[in-house]
Amino acid sequence: MALEITRIETMEFAYPLEDVGSDEGFNLAYEPGTTTERRLFAIEVHTDGDVTGRFVGGNSPAFAQIHEVADYLIGKDPLRRERHWSEMKRALRKYDRMGIGPVDIALWDLAGKHYDASISELLGRYRDRLPTYASTYHADDNGGLDSPEAYAEFAIECAEMGYGGFKIHGWGGSDAARDIDREVATVRAVGEGAPDEMDLMIDPACEYETFADALEVGRACDEQDFFWYEDPFRDGGISQQAHKRLRQRIDTPLLQTEHVRGLEPHVDFIASEATDSLRADPEYDGGITGAMKLAHAAEGFGADVEIHSPGPAQRHCMAAIRNSNYYEMALVHPDCDNTAPPIYEEGYDDQLDTIDSDGTVPVPDGPGLGVDYDWSYIMDQKKGGRTYE
Repeated sequence: MALEITRIETMEFAYPLEDVGSDEGFNLAYEPGTTTERRLFAIEVHTDGDVTGRFVGGNSPAFAQIHEVADYLIGKDPLRRERHWSEMKRALRKYDRMGIGPVDIALWDLAGKHYDASISELLGRYRDRLPTYASTYHADDNGGLDSPEAYAEFAIECAEMGYGGFKIHGWGGSDAARDIDREVATVRAVGEGAPDEMDLMIDPACEYETFADALEVGRACDEQDFFWYEDPFRDGGISQQAHKRLRQRIDTPLLQTEHVRGLEPHVDFIASEATDSLRADPEYDGGITGAMKLAHAAEGFGADVEIHSPGPAQRHCMAAIRNSNYYEMALVHPDCDNTAPPIYEEGYDDQLDTIDSDGTVPVPDGPGLGVDYDWSYIMDQKKGGRTYE
């Protein structure tokens, strides 16, 4: 007998980030004594059976889009994910379609529980442990990551912990103080200080204002044999022509498409030779269904796909992908905790010390996402929500 979706509930809640503030560019950064309230969302998909799909993550634009598709899902078979993905994609065609992600992940969680299998098993698991890189907070002037030397010291510390890769979120390059000089100095300090076997990356998060700045940092990456260079331009990471021009002038591989939504634009980006590898995020890119489509599209081009951000859904996707190098442990810092919410029961976390001595994290092996959420904490911190039935 087929299952039927009877009710969908969405919730907004908040949690604190201790010793974390923001820089002038809206980036999270270390700030002792400051507490930042971060808002997050949760979704539950209930059925007429004894199984419920859950997911915690996403953002307010995504959950606003769920409002547009929730009524369609009521009364539908939750196991027909591909059909629902296609219908939601069309329904949200005037938006960025980020609303598909939370719904699709919850439906995969539901399917795993229905079949008593983890999501990565349903996808066809390729590996059981995931090589991990440390992805830093942005630079600060508060005694944390406040100099090129501080970044180099932290890279060495991460290597000693077992991390195989280290990614800089640095200074940016936007004012008269020539932050771009500190950016270049950080690339060189980390490149010269980190062990030779450690893969190094940099993600300016679309900070650089000029092509000259992007090129200067790219050539510094070339000198230090960086593993990839990600989202330098203020275009928001979406211009194929701009990144093709940069790619023609540097040797360091580009990793683009974190800010490009949808299967077809990702394919267009790599087909136009504007990137070497693709970024994918199940929360942003149409859920697990969408992220796996991107992985297979990249595979067809002989390219890699790198999963953005940590989380259970991200782990399951990477576990089922051959052409992927690293799990992103973000955001990490020597003096404050990661940004991961305190929503998991014992057995799952994404913190700096989560890796084993080989620099890997496990893939949850329970049904669905394989994690138990601390639902009482989520409800205690609840700020609002909606119910569809």
